[in-house]
Amino acid sequence: MAPPHPQDEVYAESMSDPSAFWARQAAAIHWHKPPTSTFVRSTKRLDNGVVHPHWTWFPGGEISTTYNCIDRHVLAGRGDAVAIFYDSPVTGAKERITYAQLLQEVEVLAGVLREEGVKKGDVVLIYMPMIPAALFAMLAAARLGAIHAVVFGGFSSPSLAQRIEASEPKAVLTASCGVEGTKGPLDYRPLVEGAVQKSSFKPPKIIVWQREQLRWDPIIKEKGERNWQRLVKSARNRGIKAEAVPVKSNDGLYIIYTSGESSEQSPKLSETTPEQKSRKFQIPRTTGLPKGVLREAGGHAVGLNFSINYMFGLHGPGDVMFSGSDIGWVVGHSYIVYAPLLAGASTVLFEGKPVGTPNAGTFWRIVEEYQVTTMFMAPTALRAIRREDGDHGHFEKVGQRGGLKSLTGLFLAGERSEPSIVMMYQRLLSRHCAPNAVVIDNWWSSETGSPISGLALNAAAGKQASAGEQRQTKPLPIKAGAAGKAQPGFDVKIVDDDGMAVEHGIMGNIVLGIPLAPTGLTTLWKDEQRFYKGYMLRFNGRWIDTGDAGMIDDEGYVHVMSRADDIINVAAHRFSTGAIEQAITSHGEVAEACVVGLPDAVKGHVPFAFVTLSTHPHPGAARPAARLFREVQGSVRAAIGPVASLGGMIQGKGMIPKTRSGKTLRRVLRELVEEEVVRKSGGGVERAMEADEADAVATARAKIREYFSAQDVQHAKL
Repeated sequence: MAPPHPQDEVYAESMSDPSAFWARQAAAIHWHKPPTSTFVRSTKRLDNGVVHPHWTWFPGGEISTTYNCIDRHVLAGRGDAVAIFYDSPVTGAKERITYAQLLQEVEVLAGVLREEGVKKGDVVLIYMPMIPAALFAMLAAARLGAIHAVVFGGFSSPSLAQRIEASEPKAVLTASCGVEGTKGPLDYRPLVEGAVQKSSFKPPKIIVWQREQLRWDPIIKEKGERNWQRLVKSARNRGIKAEAVPVKSNDGLYIIYTSGESSEQSPKLSETTPEQKSRKFQIPRTTGLPKGVLREAGGHAVGLNFSINYMFGLHGPGDVMFSGSDIGWVVGHSYIVYAPLLAGASTVLFEGKPVGTPNAGTFWRIVEEYQVTTMFMAPTALRAIRREDGDHGHFEKVGQRGGLKSLTGLFLAGERSEPSIVMMYQRLLSRHCAPNAVVIDNWWSSETGSPISGLALNAAAGKQASAGEQRQTKPLPIKAGAAGKAQPGFDVKIVDDDGMAVEHGIMGNIVLGIPLAPTGLTTLWKDEQRFYKGYMLRFNGRWIDTGDAGMIDDEGYVHVMSRADDIINVAAHRFSTGAIEQAITSHGEVAEACVVGLPDAVKGHVPFAFVTLSTHPHPGAARPAARLFREVQGSVRAAIGPVASLGGMIQGKGMIPKTRSGKTLRRVLRELVEEEVVRKSGGGVERAMEADEADAVATARAKIREYFSAQDVQHAKL
């Protein structure tokens, strides 16, 4: 019998003795005051009398995340190492910032914020494009012991107003504009001013980074507006700077806002919908109020410092991380900013798009230019690259000249990665990248702060193995369609609607045991009731509800198939949208697919597909060719069974809306389809929807109406 893989051994230790395991990881970072223990279980009593489990990591400890990210590397003589590679194809700007330079920028900006009234425990809201000043802002706030709340630059005024209202920031740090792809500068001033006007809370200070593409003029001091560069210049001339202020381990480092939740509970997986008899489809309203996930300073630093080496394979100077994400998303917080800097490695800060800035080869150019070690992106980005560069010409061109030899891992997260795209890029990596380079699908959330599941590039690091042993240990085999195995500290289970564990291979609700790993949340910002209701109530405090559905196979690999509310009930059979999408994208002409439930009077719902093709030019008609639909239908029937047959399929380019983090907004397409069904049947629907890609929503609506206006929209006899 073969010995267990190091990843399995490390995970088992983290589960059997979490205190000893995480105490060892905590010893790898600097504490201003060491914790008195590693982990404490307790309970919390809510105002309504409900008592629920609670836990605390590293109680009694005091820590400065900024000190661990910057100061300790400079003090260790590594100040000349590159901390940030800034690359902006939309403006043509490039910059290399060393750790010593980063320290100078951050300590002066922290001094500026202190002079502007920011102190330990205050909130600083950051509404910035992907420029170095945004990272300076995050690190400077943390340096003072303040809590930062980053909002995607360019978010609408109503969305920004909600976050200002919720966080009550002492200061808003923003820029005069963002640069979105090839569209030119996006003026931030009306967005910020509109948000402040809509919010009942008025931030005392608005500090503006002036960009040359579009200035914020005039700066009105009476409104609390300040010129960022002038403040920094003045402070530097006067020798103003701030030392790192330690905070308690369980104090907040940052708030990250996620979307609002439905005001109605998600349907149980076992239930069929009552609408199958009435043909009136009421869509649950969404509260629209964002949830503020509060990340604690101590657990965050310990967990990320561990994961960046163990899972992502970054050791320190000379290693380079490129996350093609945004700092407004949790991936940006964890793996653009904090984890690479905790390791003393370099991070690539990218202001651009995977395609169109200028072409689908931009990401591979970055890998070559900066000798990227580890890469992270959403599957959406990879699909866009594949759609624009179907023969992989850009990848092959860089790869054939040896430009990709530094790349050891391509990590995918944000939504499910279809097996076809995983295996396609695995073949490319095996041909052109570092020996044993792998594509790793991993699964996590804003709530967890680091991957719940995945494969570890450097699993032997978790066993304190020698450098030689670490180099010799290969990752576990990839399994296309699975998001790897549970990561240390996350007790992943599959349960039925009563919270009882199901057998391997059986679909169910994915839940997490208590406690979460140190990077995970323990509460929401100023909303204990919502934390309990959203994550604990459903299973009576026994499990943390992830809201996802899936299974664990016999080898322990986690298969995340869909959100629990994306399960489609077809004549009492339950199907995940992910499984059907996987079958559809196995067809060579399909670049991307999204499946929703189409209301049906007999079966309740039938699967309905939206597809984007890889053909050039893309067909203009909403209805696909009969041959294509027949072949795709055959793939679905073969993979899942005749009962999962598609009730229809719409083809189109640019019609699948996504969030800023790249997640597909299936809910929006589902609502648009249901809206059309109700419109056709003379019913009514009440819908509350917010989508960042308004153009995609408009395109989808037009395609849906074109499709359903045809006399014969039934492609297959069901």
